[in-house]
Amino acid sequence: MPLYRDIGVVLRVQQLGEADRIITLLTRRHGRVRAVAKGVRKTKSRIGGRLEPFSHVDVQFYEGRSLDVVSQVETVEPFGKHIVDDYGRYTAASAIAETAERLTAEEREPALRLHLLTVGALRALAAGEHDAPLVLDAYLLRAMSYAGWAPALMECAVCGLRGAHRAFSVQAGGCVCANCRPPGSASPSVEALELMVALLEGDWNHAGRTESPTRREASGLVAAHLQWHLERGLRSLPLVDRTESSR
Repeated sequence: MPLYRDIGVVLRVQQLGEADRIITLLTRRHGRVRAVAKGVRKTKSRIGGRLEPFSHVDVQFYEGRSLDVVSQVETVEPFGKHIVDDYGRYTAASAIAETAERLTAEEREPALRLHLLTVGALRALAAGEHDAPLVLDAYLLRAMSYAGWAPALMECAVCGLRGAHRAFSVQAGGCVCANCRPPGSASPSVEALELMVALLEGDWNHAGRTESPTRREASGLVAAHLQWHLERGLRSLPLVDRTESSR
């Protein structure tokens, strides 16, 4: 059977039968791939520990009739080792993995930018570089940008008028000016909108100085914007630990 090899990050694992698992990966060249890892739940398996959620791995597959099959695995970076024992990091990583899977609707559709973004976010979580909720919100904003859903933050989402506008409408696409503001628009604080801009642009010095109320407000806007475009909520997002100690 044809073989191929790729580098990917494990998004999800599902039990199959008594000893196998179905592994969902976001790979560098082949996009989202679902494959069977045979015998990995046996205690003698040499590769089972390498195919845990959030692991960055080099995998060889052979093509199957319905699902491909994992034949070899080498660890590139064991992100999961530094994530799974910390609730804040784990819940943020789970939301990242679920988002990556939802944004790759078609299997085998290349998604290099999303792959690199996902690897970078998990690497940041594993290293504890920034508070986990900030890493998650930065990931969600950038992932939406790659998908073409970035919220308008520096101009009106309706008419394009440049400036910092004080109203935010998920349905309209982000910030809206006074003339275009639809009924029911939110009125977020200047600080929350500035934090969203900082996360989208990678200004971690600004993001790290923000207070908890500002972060929670920005997180609510990010989550609402994402879930509007996904058309249904993420299961993992309500579980995310939003305390600042999650790093």
